[in-house]
Amino acid sequence: MPAARHPQIYLVDDDPDVRLAVTLLLKTEDLRVSAFADAQGLLDTLDDKTPGCAVLDVRLPDMDGISLQRELRQRGIRMPVIFITGHGDIPMAVRAVNEGALDFLEKPFRDDSLIESVRHALSTDEDQRAGAAEMAQVEERLATLTPRERQVLEALLDGKPNKLIARDLDVSVRTVEIHRGNLMQKMGAKSASHLARLALACSAFRDQPVSG
Repeated sequence: MPAARHPQIYLVDDDPDVRLAVTLLLKTEDLRVSAFADAQGLLDTLDDKTPGCAVLDVRLPDMDGISLQRELRQRGIRMPVIFITGHGDIPMAVRAVNEGALDFLEKPFRDDSLIESVRHALSTDEDQRAGAAEMAQVEERLATLTPRERQVLEALLDGKPNKLIARDLDVSVRTVEIHRGNLMQKMGAKSASHLARLALACSAFRDQPVSG
């Protein structure tokens, strides 16, 4: 197993004084910071494997913060975003929050406000990555089901009882029970409702309506 990466804060601001001040502040909290003067510098560096968050100025020389936020999402990079903004940029920052940014801070902001926001962002990113890893495991378990177990699962999600599933598949009720037990074990399900929640979280069943 590869070593866990340390979380990184990615700061983008075209004002060198702001970059220096924010970098020094966050480093006093034992946080790792990479600072950039423009959006392209961040895009050339960032990947979806490094945990952390982004602290973005709303107005940047090459693209605005909202465009950068969208570009990150298009690249599959969903780390939390915090916007720092001047007074005149607040409407834009509000739009960014509505599009998924975690927070925005108006310049000049208090040191403890930024630190608190960054700590929250790092915690959010950690939770998101843990959830994504867990979901990947569920998808892997789903892929281990045999075609017959998959049929039984689909029938269970349709709300069918074992007797009806047996009739539809032209097998005995006991055979359905065996398949049902096997698929629950493979999926790591503790109950029928837990099995349904796991299956419906998978991409193959996400849009399937729940019967009942």
